Amino acid sequence: MTNNDILKKLRVALKLRDEDIVDILTLAEFKVSKSEVNALFRAEDHPNFKECGDQLLRNFLNGLVIYMRGPAGEVRKPHVVKKNQ
Repeated sequence: MTNNDILKKLRVALKLRDEDIVDILTLAEFKVSKSEVNALFRAEDHPNFKECGDQLLRNFLNGLVIYMRGPAGEVRKPHVVKKNQ
């Protein structure tokens, strides 16, 4: 399984758009354009296909942690469900 396959599967499982992936990579301080992200999801035989390197996938995963949990050291308030009275 290639890095592109992993990225595709995460994209589908988390219902992410190209803009979301750009935002997630920005959270990890990794700049990439929407067209570069789009090239990652093309077929391997397409002329504009771009291979997803280890560094890009690593930064995506690091950014995904921030995207899902928030920045390190930030205290999250527990979600409180109010009961109907």
